[in-house]
This record gives sequence, C-alpha cells and structure tokens, in this order.
Amino acid sequence: MEDSSSGALQPRPAVLLVDDEEPILNSLRRLLRGQPYDVLLATGGEQALAIMAERRIDLIVSDARMPNMDGATLLARVYASYPDTVRILLTGYADLETIAKAINEGQIHRYIAKPWTDEELVLTLRQSLALQFSERERQRLERLTQRQNDELKSLNATLEKRVLARTSELQQTADMLDLAYEELKHSYATGTEVFSLLVNQRLPPDKQTNRQVIDLINACGEQFALDEATRRDLGMAAALYNIGKLGWSDALINTPADQVTHADKATYYGYPQQSESLLMTLEPMQDATRLILHHQERWDGTGFPARLKGEAIPYGARLLKLAVDFIELQRGLIMERHMSSDEALLFVRKYAGKLYDPALIEGFAAACASYLNDAILNDPLVKAVSTRDLVPGMTLVRNLNAENGMLLLNAGKLLNAALIAKLTAFEAMENKARYTIFVRLPEKPAGVAEPSA
Repeated sequence: MEDSSSGALQPRPAVLLVDDEEPILNSLRRLLRGQPYDVLLATGGEQALAIMAERRIDLIVSDARMPNMDGATLLARVYASYPDTVRILLTGYADLETIAKAINEGQIHRYIAKPWTDEELVLTLRQSLALQFSERERQRLERLTQRQNDELKSLNATLEKRVLARTSELQQTADMLDLAYEELKHSYATGTEVFSLLVNQRLPPDKQTNRQVIDLINACGEQFALDEATRRDLGMAAALYNIGKLGWSDALINTPADQVTHADKATYYGYPQQSESLLMTLEPMQDATRLILHHQERWDGTGFPARLKGEAIPYGARLLKLAVDFIELQRGLIMERHMSSDEALLFVRKYAGKLYDPALIEGFAAACASYLNDAILNDPLVKAVSTRDLVPGMTLVRNLNAENGMLLLNAGKLLNAALIAKLTAFEAMENKARYTIFVRLPEKPAGVAEPSA
C-alpha cells in the first residue's frame, strides 16, 4: 500500500488478538490466516500493552473476561495511550456493566458476541480496518488542505492563473474531503444496524423489533420527505432505541408494558435514559441519542422520562414513538394481546392527540401502507366499524371471522340489510364478542355528504 502524499509504502495493518484461553487464540489465528494484515497474539492485558509499546497496532480485539486485567480495562488503557487503534470487545456474556465500561471508557468501535460467526468476524475486522483507513485518509487530506492553504497565502497576487489553478485543486480536495466524511458517517449508521443485531440476541425471537422499526422509520423518511441527516439520525435511533433493555431480567423482557409490576416500574421507565447513557459518548450518535431519550414522551405530557408535551417533544422522537408502538403492539410488548397491523393502526388513530402528534397520523398511516405494501391501510374510504354502524352498500375489505376462528364473510362481500341483521344476531349469540369490521364506504356523488361510520 502506497502513501499518496509521500510515495512511501505503508506497512501491512497489524491486528492484535487478546484472550487468556490459548485454544480461542489459536482458533482465531487459523480463521484469519491469509488475511491482508499481520496477526499478533497475547494471553493477557500486560502482554498486549508490551507488544503495543514495541510496534504500531492498528486494531485490537480483546476478550471481556480475563484475570488480572479485564477487557474493558485493557481497552480503556489502549484508548488513553493509543487512541488511533480500533478497539473491539469479544465476550460470551450479556454483561451490561462490562459493555458500558468498554463503551464509555474504552470508546470501543464494535462488540462481538461469543460464539462468533466466522463470516461476521472476518467482515467486522475488514470493515473496521477500512473505516480506520478512511479516517486516516481524511486526516491526511485535511493536512494536505491546510498545507495548500498556507502555500496559497504566500502566492504573489499577480499570478492570477496560478491562483485560479490552485483554487480549482483546492475545490477538488474539498470535494474529496466531503465525500470521505459522508462515507464515514454512512459507515457509522451502518454500524448501528449491525450492533442492533447484537441487541436482538438478548431478546426472545418473538420480541425482536429492531429490524421492523428500522424499516418502518425508513418508510416514514420517504413519506415525510425528511432530509438525509434526519433520516440517518432516525435510522440509528431505531436501531438502538431499546439497548437499555439489555440489563433487564428475562421475566421483565417478556412482560407487556401494561402488566409491569410496581417493583419493576422504575427499571422500565429508566430504559430510555439507560440507552442514552450507553451511547452518549459516541459523537456521531449525539442527535440520535436525544431521539432515543425522548421516544417514550406522550403528546399530552404524561410520558417519560421528562414528561415533555406537544411540540416540546423532538420531532424525530414523535415519529420514533409511532413506529415503535406500531411494531410493539403487534409483538405483545405493550399489551398482552398481539394486535394485527390493522388493529395497531386503529390504536394509533384512537390515541392521536393523547399519546401521539395528531398532525403525523395520516402521513404515518401512509408510511405503514408502504411498509406493509397494503393499500387498504391508506384508503380514506376504509373504516373500522362495529355491527351497529353497518349500513347497506358498504363493502367488506377484510375477511370476518368469529371468535372461534370460523370464517363468517369473505373480503369483497357487498353488505345488505339481511346480511347485517344476520351478523348482528350472530354477534349477540357469542356472549361478549364484539366484531371490528373493516369496510369501504360507498362512494357518493360530488356534493352529497358521506354518512359517518
């Protein structure tokens, strides 16, 4: 590899692996054999620091649990003495305290769980070294720009052509800087999505929501025509909004919000702040962490943690709450019953002005329709009604099932007075059953008022 500013060949990157278990080190060495970087091994923190004192290390991967000096302490010392070295924590324990210490004191770049996936580990190291190279290149270009600016000041004012040529060169350099910095920010946003996969490993499969929230937030970005920076912040917030739940007990993780006991309420209400505290030291995450902190605020001021009200709630946090609640209602995380997407959107509409910003509801419904590829959700003529609100001429847009699951009517059925009477009678026979029926209202000629459903 050649340094374009000096013409000198740069040495191969060096990766240091630290683990007190030699079989793990040997396994990692075999896995990384043939990679375009040198691999060094250390069986403890002191040995690792001795190696780093002798030669430059570009990336260090340390096990979290080691005698004498744990991984978080080692990475904190590496950060203090060698801040340019990329730091990665490797652990088989869902230890929130260790992770927090590594993030806050060691400024780690990534977190890899044992047992690792070979492809994921190799890709993580490759991306981390590429990101480090991008950052070094950005710094080199900044130094080059500064040097060129100094040279520009010393030019003779009469050399107009030379000044114009140099200005053009500087513009090209600035464009390269912008491109490198944008790529760096994009890589960071991608990294948060990878990290969200690690969050999911702590959660039961039926409670994993991060991927769905990310996709729905992306649909909201399109629907509301958000700028790139806002979309990036919302995407990172959606990926890591529930990282504060990593320290919860399995019982609490599986408990719907409306059934959390009094003893666990402080823990539950504290998770947005816990998420913020884990991420606040990461500079590119500053705006995203503010959205995470306030995504459980309510429009009427009864939310947490700050009881913000109305437009005092950050705009992105209002959107994030809509997306999180829409997905979590379907996963049984808010109420014990798992709602369908239709029911979840009905819930959101019902609590517009109380839990949610009413001005966002229709745009959010359109984003949900796009996310689910379901045009019915975005049809203004489609309503959810009870049997007593049915009138002849309405058309069923969803299959209607009885409480025992038996199909009563197929979607597309045109309702008449006889069918409505039968449905009303059947509902009365099913004890406490109350049907929610999705219908399309009959279209009316222009100037004729539409009956309310």
